[in-house]
Amino acid sequence: MIGEFTRFDMERKPCKPWRVLAPIIWAISFPKSWRHRSRIDKSGLPTDLKPPYFLLCNHNSFMDFMIMSRAIFPHQANYVVAIDGFIGIEWLLRPAGGICARKFTRNISAVKGMLAGARAGTIQVQFPEARYSLCGTAAMLPEALGKMVKKMDVPVVTLIMHGHHVNSPFWHVGNRGARPIQAEMKQLLSQDEVRMLPVDEINTRLSSTFIYDDFAWQKEHGVRITKKDRAEGLHKVLYQCPACQTEYEMTSEGVHLHCDHCEKSWEMTELGELRATSGATEFSHIPDWYEWQRANVRREVESGAYGFEAEVRIESLPNAKGFVVFEDPGKLTHSADGFTLTGVCQGKPFTQHWSVRELYSCHIEYDYKGRGDCIDLNTNNDTLYLFPQAEKFSITKISLATEELYKLDSGVLD
Repeated sequence: MIGEFTRFDMERKPCKPWRVLAPIIWAISFPKSWRHRSRIDKSGLPTDLKPPYFLLCNHNSFMDFMIMSRAIFPHQANYVVAIDGFIGIEWLLRPAGGICARKFTRNISAVKGMLAGARAGTIQVQFPEARYSLCGTAAMLPEALGKMVKKMDVPVVTLIMHGHHVNSPFWHVGNRGARPIQAEMKQLLSQDEVRMLPVDEINTRLSSTFIYDDFAWQKEHGVRITKKDRAEGLHKVLYQCPACQTEYEMTSEGVHLHCDHCEKSWEMTELGELRATSGATEFSHIPDWYEWQRANVRREVESGAYGFEAEVRIESLPNAKGFVVFEDPGKLTHSADGFTLTGVCQGKPFTQHWSVRELYSCHIEYDYKGRGDCIDLNTNNDTLYLFPQAEKFSITKISLATEELYKLDSGVLD
């Protein structure tokens, strides 16, 4: 552990959700759902389904929690929440059913809490992608998810939501008034199937269900976003220019995305497509541009050319009371050996290493709480927000590299 701090009590038994809090949750969730004309298709649910069951949801914005709450009405649930969600409200979030987890770690305590909740007859909710989607498409699921399903020993239900990224993209959080939005709730596995199927087959079924594309959905359904700042922040995700190949020179303002190196610009239309203001449009579909960047990162990883090193400001979150800002900057490196962080805490030097095999992905934040872009790395006892102090970098590229390094090391194929 880094530093002498009181740690969040991860072993504390989760609460069965207090009934008195249910009307408050519904009072917040239902009006938001109605304003966006949310439609939840439950035709894939058996008529006799009742708690407990394991509900797995895709993750694009905070609205996910509200639609999920409406989808399981009139029931309540336990749900996994990252530790930063508990800051200042642990007293409320625990009785509301929250189970704390540190992202992309072996959350044994969270697993135990969910198993206990299922045995108590409560719906257990998890967002297995463990972060908001960067461009409205699916992220990798943990290999251990199938094992978790087997241990849970209850029916598995999925809730795949559409339009939430279009309404409030991770790179420019807000409310764009997207409507109508949609969701499909279905039973993926009965209890008998959970018991009968091998873990690999369960993981295959989960992966085939967690396939979505919010920008394709937006175009197909004609959902127009008329906001005049709809492209602002998009350069955080699309950091490499497809025209000149230059990295870290992209900017965005209003409805335009721009490369400061070659001066090429693209307009983001009301239907979420990109259109070059002059010359050819390399990628009209945002996820295609994102996956092109991934392919470029993969080539760097495979050739051994990838590497990142920078001084970082360190903010630790050992508990839910708030952040601890380290006085001295640290140093973060990322390579084929994984992540290595060195620094000084309370006068004592430390080194923390995460191997490539430990992280199939990593959590990042764009301008986190107005303090800058950061990488969020966790151990079972610490959550460390690392803010690179370099002039030119992309945390999106670091995220992509983490995934591609893991795939190469573990032999995972797309």
